[in-house]
Amino acid sequence: MPNPHAALPFSATVYPDARPAAHLTWDSREAGPDVAFVALPGETMHGNRFVEAALAAGAPFVLTDLDVPRAVRVFDAWAALRTWAHAERARNRLVVGITGSAGKTTAKAYAAAALDAHFMPVFNTQPAIACFLVEFGASAQPLVVEMGIDRPGEMDELVALVRPDVGIVTSIGPAHLEQLGSIENIVREKGVILKGVRGLVGAQAAPFYPGVDSYGFGNVTHAGQNLQVTPQGAAFLFDGTEVRLPLAARVQAEAAVLGLTLAREAGLPQDEAAARLSQVSVPGGRYRMHPGRFTVIDDAYNASPVAVTAALDALTGMPGRRISVLGRMLELGDTEREWHAQVGQAARARADLTYGVGAFAAELGERAYSTVPELTNALLAEVRDGDVVLVKASRGISWTPQQRAQAGVGLDVVVDALLQWRDGGAGN
Repeated sequence: MPNPHAALPFSATVYPDARPAAHLTWDSREAGPDVAFVALPGETMHGNRFVEAALAAGAPFVLTDLDVPRAVRVFDAWAALRTWAHAERARNRLVVGITGSAGKTTAKAYAAAALDAHFMPVFNTQPAIACFLVEFGASAQPLVVEMGIDRPGEMDELVALVRPDVGIVTSIGPAHLEQLGSIENIVREKGVILKGVRGLVGAQAAPFYPGVDSYGFGNVTHAGQNLQVTPQGAAFLFDGTEVRLPLAARVQAEAAVLGLTLAREAGLPQDEAAARLSQVSVPGGRYRMHPGRFTVIDDAYNASPVAVTAALDALTGMPGRRISVLGRMLELGDTEREWHAQVGQAARARADLTYGVGAFAAELGERAYSTVPELTNALLAEVRDGDVVLVKASRGISWTPQQRAQAGVGLDVVVDALLQWRDGGAGN
């Protein structure tokens, strides 16, 4: 519990009416009676503009340089927050950092379950991580932190903030190429997390990091055995322990192997870790399977070439007619057409029917559509009982719904339409 009246690791003037908080946030919209606010500088404006709103919402205290009620007044709020995060993190015995071009959030969820750990929410920015460390750093439970990057040097900053005891790279592929420039740069930048700590890499990333222990299935250091995947879920063995993951596929199974490896090294009982893994619920849009008359695989949260290829690989193991529905992948720089063409080739080799939408629709699928509504109408007319439909694309977070529909991103609306039609319509 962040307590402004405890011994703080930085110089501050703590106003008498400041009180302890249950949580800490950098987003004033989340401030409330139990959530304190940190006023940080942003790209376009300073958090000080929202201090009054946070106080009006009942924030227990505000970390700021302003003279306001309930202030923890400091010269530099971001420097103070980092110092506070370092001090709290130093009190924890095990911190796991996870990065990768794809699969970070899934790996985080399964690693945290196996370790019975606190873990980062969806946001993985430096302010969000610092707030998380302040809240949970002193916990007796381990911490699992997702560490995403999109520019050179950012992983150095994150490692300095988090100081992980274990560093993990889930996968390597073209992502954020506009800033990172090349696969070689991505390998180097993400590899910073492996330096000087216990390192683990996923099977797909293993060739990029020779000599580092790997996890997953097949020819890896820490391997699961006898993997079986159906629309109802995945099952495998790990060190003789049977693991069952409802509504999961190979992607989640590999993350579960990571979790069991970490749990074993932490000295935790494997059967108890496996039981916790069976209860994991991955956030929507991250290869979540919806079985029924036909199966919908919702992987529409985001996309990169390595993530789409992994999803297509998992699709090949599904029974029934396999359909891929792919939209545009963002931040691929000048080579984006080539990457979309490569992904489209992979789709044609793995799926029975391939759909594409948006700027690179023809590269992504044999059945190409300019907009999401056109795609949705055609797909609903085609899909039938027994099919397995994979839906994946980037989101375009800052785009309007109209922009998404035109560009072929944000295909969660396609998932919703499929599920509504399937569960409310007549069988074909």
